[in-house]
Amino acid sequence: MQPATTTDHILYEIRDGVGFVTLNRPASRNALTFEMYARLADICSTVPTDGSVRVLVITGAGDKAFAAGTDIALFRDFKTPEQGIAYETGADAYFKAIEACPVPTIAAIAGACTGGGAGIAVCCDLRIATADMKYGFPIARTLGNCLSAATLARLVAVLGEPRVVELLFTARLMTSDEALRVGLVSEVLPDHASLMARAHALAQTLKSHAPLTLSVTKQLLRRMRQAAAKVDDHDLIAQVYTSADFREGLTSFLAKRPPQWTGR
Repeated sequence: MQPATTTDHILYEIRDGVGFVTLNRPASRNALTFEMYARLADICSTVPTDGSVRVLVITGAGDKAFAAGTDIALFRDFKTPEQGIAYETGADAYFKAIEACPVPTIAAIAGACTGGGAGIAVCCDLRIATADMKYGFPIARTLGNCLSAATLARLVAVLGEPRVVELLFTARLMTSDEALRVGLVSEVLPDHASLMARAHALAQTLKSHAPLTLSVTKQLLRRMRQAAAKVDDHDLIAQVYTSADFREGLTSFLAKRPPQWTGR
């Protein structure tokens, strides 16, 4: 067993050939900082290919949240089109690193899995959850921002376009029962302890299988997704992140009051 390392609220420990990554801001429901995104991407990009790590498990600290999105305070200084575009472009780069991880990835999800946390989870190969999981992107009633075309494409690939539209437009959160029914998660466990026990057991199963079969399957699926036409979304992202509604969403969220949308 290798000792755990801590960098920017990320814990990373390798135990018996399995890497365990923990998003570690439980007091903030593991809300993600830019440094956390970058560190997670770095871990996924630098997993050794010598067989010393065969599976990666990603989870959140505590039993309340996998990750409750990007830390809202980080948006306070957003004023220009370039900042919104840079944020979404950066998020896509982090998500691509998770998808391209050379070993199988398991998202062990307890509690809230929203916004950026939901984006991370959908990039993993397998997802298991506790019965109290809530999954979604409630941005239409909170910040009033948008998802990039790349993130939408990932969601559509897993959930289908009609369900993605319904989730985003209603801003509701998907329950674990629904997530199991539609294939977002493969298993639902009763509590956090059983979730982590199952994540360890599942990792051991994957670890025993042919690594080239798993790796090549991951790469081929990723190439198939990348073969789709790229959508230019910068103009629309710029429109949203410089809008009065986005400023209102941010201000009202921090003030804990309902937003007053104007469509501008």
